[in-house]
Amino acid sequence: MEYDIGSKIKAARMGKRLTQEQVAELLGVSRQTVSNWENEKSYPDIISVIKMSECYEVSLDYLLKGEQKMKSYYDYLEESTNVVKSNTNRNKIIIVFSYLLIWTLSMVVFWFFTSGSDAMGYSLMFIWIILPVATFTVSVVIGKNNFWGKWKWAFTVFFGAMYMLADYGTFKMANNIAFNKLNIPEFGMIAAGAIISAIGMLSGSLWNQKCYNRSKKDK
Repeated sequence: MEYDIGSKIKAARMGKRLTQEQVAELLGVSRQTVSNWENEKSYPDIISVIKMSECYEVSLDYLLKGEQKMKSYYDYLEESTNVVKSNTNRNKIIIVFSYLLIWTLSMVVFWFFTSGSDAMGYSLMFIWIILPVATFTVSVVIGKNNFWGKWKWAFTVFFGAMYMLADYGTFKMANNIAFNKLNIPEFGMIAAGAIISAIGMLSGSLWNQKCYNRSKKDK
């Protein structure tokens, strides 16, 4: 029997008595895309194959293995997997870079665009609003996408340290220069930043779990 991934996924779908529209909604693609897969006008990516395996309650072996080797399709899966990994790594870089950009901006604004009378406004705007919001938002994104897996929680310490450095690199450093003395960093700021990050990370992780449970329920 000649192996045909299109007929395999079509048979699995029909076995679950699902329409192409229903499957398209579950997978987050168009009905035409599902039709193209089943007619082998295009191939599903590895993520979609895994989702179909769960949706149709069939094994990946059933979908991917046959009497003849589908070398071209396996090459496609390898390529699409590499694309997914590349996109994930790119998103990781973007999210961290975005936070560092905001952090750097807070330093630049303090030293080059504020005067003594603006210090309180700077404190309220950057130290107590913008940086905490940025920390929380970035942490939510990391948790939602499960970037770095279990190691993502190490970023709470990173964000805590950056929060402390933001405070020390502005008010404390200005005070050191003005009065020619040395103030040590307030290490309690690390805990504050880490707590904000942990709450965001947990919120993102719970959001991710909720979406997963909802998708399982819809199936």
